Amino acid sequence: MSAELTDLDCYLLGNFSKPALTLVRGQGLRVWDANGKEYLDFAAGIAVAGLGHCHPTWVKRVQEQAATLTHCSNLYRNEPQLQLAKALAERIGQGRMYFCNSGTEANETLLKLARLHGRALEGGVEGKRYKVICAKNAFHGRTFGSMAATPQEKIQHGFRPMLDGFAFGEFNNVASFAALVDAQTAAIFVETIQGEGGVHVATPEFLHGLRKLCDQHQLLLMIDEVQCGIGRTGKFLAYEHAGVMPDAVGLAKGIGGGVPLAAVWIAEKYAPLFTPGSHGTTFGGNPLVCAAGLAVLEVMDQEKLIENVNALTPPFYEKLRALAAEVPHLLTEIRGQGFMIGLQLSTDTGPIVAALREAGLLVVPAGGNSIRLLPALTATQADLDAAFAILRQVLLNWKPTA
Repeated sequence: MSAELTDLDCYLLGNFSKPALTLVRGQGLRVWDANGKEYLDFAAGIAVAGLGHCHPTWVKRVQEQAATLTHCSNLYRNEPQLQLAKALAERIGQGRMYFCNSGTEANETLLKLARLHGRALEGGVEGKRYKVICAKNAFHGRTFGSMAATPQEKIQHGFRPMLDGFAFGEFNNVASFAALVDAQTAAIFVETIQGEGGVHVATPEFLHGLRKLCDQHQLLLMIDEVQCGIGRTGKFLAYEHAGVMPDAVGLAKGIGGGVPLAAVWIAEKYAPLFTPGSHGTTFGGNPLVCAAGLAVLEVMDQEKLIENVNALTPPFYEKLRALAAEVPHLLTEIRGQGFMIGLQLSTDTGPIVAALREAGLLVVPAGGNSIRLLPALTATQADLDAAFAILRQVLLNWKPTA
C-alpha cells in the first residue's frame, strides 16, 4: 500500500519535500503509517492537533455539523460562527472576530488593518502611513503581504520584489524597534513566540515596551499567535504571560483541532475600520469549521487542558535540561513555554529528526538548527516520558556522519 501511494507523488506539485512516510490513522498522541508502524506524535500537524487525533467529543461535534449544514458562505448568518465569535471574544477581550482559513490569511487581515489604521490617522489619505515594523527571524506566512513581513531568504527567494512598507527590528530589543518608527509607521507586528524561527520567546519587558511605544506614536500593536496560541503555552494566548493587551491578534492552527480555521480578534476601538466589502472569504467561518472550533474550546474547558500543560511542563523541562547536561556537545539550549519547546542543536537537524522518526517519535524542525516538540494539550505524563526516552536514546547514541 505504501509503495502504491508513493507512486502517486507525481501528481503533486513539488513545493514540499518528498514525505518520508504516509500517515493513515491517528488516535490521541499516536499515529500509524501505511505499513502499520506506530509513532508518538510530538509534531501535532505543526501545533494543529491540540486535542490529539480524533478526540471523541471533537469527532462527534464535527459529524453532527456535517450532517446538518456544512457551508453557507458569509452571505448568511450561521449559528456556530456566532457562538464561536462570542466564545473567543469573551476569552480575549472586548472586540470583534473575523474568521478565515489559515494563519497566513489571518496575518494578511492584520496587515490590511494596519493600512486602514494608517489611512484613518491621515484623514482618509492612502499611501502616507502604512509601514509595519516586524521582527528579524520572524515567520508570518507565505502570501505576498505575510511573506514581505517574513525576513527570511528561504521564504522570499524567487518572489521579489517584495511588497513595500516593512522594517525589521531585533526581537526582544525595544530600542531597535523605536529607532525604526517614523511618520510612515502604522503598526508593530510580532509573534509572541517565534516558532519557525527556532522557538524564541518574547520577554515581558519587550512586549510591554512595544505596547508603550505603540501608545506613544498611535501605532497598532498586532500579535501573531498562530502557532503559540490556544492553550499551548499554559495560557489561552501566550501574550497573557506578560500581562500586555494588543490591539489585534491572529489565531489559527490549534483553534480548529484539525480543520482549516483561523481567526482574527480586533479591539472594539479599531473594528469599525473594516466596512462591508473591505475584506472577505468564501469558506471562512463556515458552520463545519466553527463547530470544530467550539468543540476545541469545550474540550479544553471540560478536561482542563491548560491546567494539564502547566502541571506537566516544569518536570519535563527539568528532564530536558538534565539531558542537555549529558550531551552538551549536541543539545546546547532548551527554549520555550508550555508545550511549545525548542531544542537547540549544534548540528543539522535533518538527520536527527529522521533518527527520531525511525525510533518512533515525530518532531518538527525549526530555524537555526532547532527542533520543536509540540505535543497535544491532552498529553499525559506517560506520553512525555515515552517521548523523552526516545529522545534521550537517540541523542546519547548519536554519532555524526563524516
